[in-house]
Amino acid sequence: MLKRLRIKFVCINMTIVTILLCLVLSLVLHFTQENLETQSIRMMEAIAAEPFQPGLPDRKPDDIFLPYFTVHLDHQGNLVTLSGTYFDLSDQDLVAQLVAEALAGGQTGVLEDYHLRYCRVAAPMGEQLVFADISSEIKTMESLLRTCLLMGCLGFLAFLVISLFLARWAVRPVEKAWDQQRQFVADASHELKTPLTVITTTTELLSAPACPESHRTRYAHNILTTARQMRGLVESLLDLARADNGAARTDFSDLDYSQLVTSAVLPFEAVLFEAHLTLTTDIREGIRLKGSSDHLRQVVEILLDNARKYSFPQTQVTVTLTRTGKTCLLRVTNRGETISPADLTNIFKRFYRVDTARTGSGSYGLGLSIAESIVQAHKGKIWAESREGNNFFFVQLPCF
Repeated sequence: MLKRLRIKFVCINMTIVTILLCLVLSLVLHFTQENLETQSIRMMEAIAAEPFQPGLPDRKPDDIFLPYFTVHLDHQGNLVTLSGTYFDLSDQDLVAQLVAEALAGGQTGVLEDYHLRYCRVAAPMGEQLVFADISSEIKTMESLLRTCLLMGCLGFLAFLVISLFLARWAVRPVEKAWDQQRQFVADASHELKTPLTVITTTTELLSAPACPESHRTRYAHNILTTARQMRGLVESLLDLARADNGAARTDFSDLDYSQLVTSAVLPFEAVLFEAHLTLTTDIREGIRLKGSSDHLRQVVEILLDNARKYSFPQTQVTVTLTRTGKTCLLRVTNRGETISPADLTNIFKRFYRVDTARTGSGSYGLGLSIAESIVQAHKGKIWAESREGNNFFFVQLPCF
């Protein structure tokens, strides 16, 4: 699929480039030819208006100057005068043929067989015809056409190479998202497979005729516990999907972030006390920002629940909220196993657990991923650090 996507990207890009190149080069050819023709006709009209005033050697012409000759006809169409220094005008029959073809045409035109352009101008005693050689104009256009074709081919090849690199660069996020989706489906399937197996096996034992009555209550309790774990996993998956789809962006409002953090921390005092942990806070008042109160509260709860699960007993969990300029920084600190640098980079990935032995503790490795999605939706940053036996989780958000 990704290969077809890259090919489609290159084809679309090269189609646009080809159309633009053809359009630009065609306009260059058209306007160049039109400019040469306009200057040539202007020169011929000036010569017809003043046929007996040749240019001086020290006079710079305003327009292009082409080899020409003039023919003056009377009112009956008879040749009166014939002048020109560049052309051999001794062949009267040829001159008469050129005049006849010019008279049969319009006011201006081109005699392609002779590489001549003519211009007819009414004169007081008849009509003045000016014939100018356009061989250099034709050569110029042919040379320009070859140059344009060469530039077009080189430009096409250059854009083709660039498009190939751009295709790889543009598809890279799609490829990454595709890989993440496949990994996500595989991990979710694995997480759901185990409880489903437990439920299926326990249900079969429960429904067996030989199942002792004393075991039925325990089997039913196991099925209920496993089903509740599955419901927690599904709810976490739905929260993650809503965060990825930008649900947190839909209900932004001005809120007191200091008060929100304080109210989110209060219920955890008893929870942490039961886990033999002490909770301390240092929350600066008056910090306000724009965001979703429900989702930002969920971030605080995820970080505190994570600290509860991975803290040593009889230690302290600290929550601080400070402000620096136009940003505020939330920090949750706990004492626990040191997190390795590799785990610090992977800890926010979906279904990733630092301690894989905790698979049965109700932790699915989705909490920090949900928190990251929410923080990113609020244009903030979330990261973790670990040093000297302390683990730190930071959330930085823009405030006002």
